[in-house]
Amino acid sequence: MTLQRTKPHLRRTFLKINALLFVFLFLSITFNKSYLRPQYDHIAFLGILLGCYPNFIAAYIVSLFPMALSLSQKESMRRILFYSTGTIVFLLMALEEIQPMWGASKVLDPFDILATGLGIILAVATFELLASHHPAV
Repeated sequence: MTLQRTKPHLRRTFLKINALLFVFLFLSITFNKSYLRPQYDHIAFLGILLGCYPNFIAAYIVSLFPMALSLSQKESMRRILFYSTGTIVFLLMALEEIQPMWGASKVLDPFDILATGLGIILAVATFELLASHHPAV
């Protein structure tokens, strides 16, 4: 079952969930950049955490985008779809960190790659938790 073959009300629900996730992603990164980082950047450990936060939250939320669609799949396909998306997100974000293409990264920072990986791992844990409570189609 692809997004085109899902029922219209489910398709709207998937899109609403993803729109809310995107709004949260945008607002949280903006709040981090505009308020938190300038306020706490002088504290070394917090500076590192706040500097990595955009990578962490972007990896987590972008990896969650296909979750609703994944949970509506047959058992054999749900993990393949979700894990494939997480892998692609990690590879693209790590590549952007190593070889900037879109201007999101200016300096190679191994902490950003680590934060991206942790965001993906949290997304997988979130998926597995929800998948264990949501029966397959």
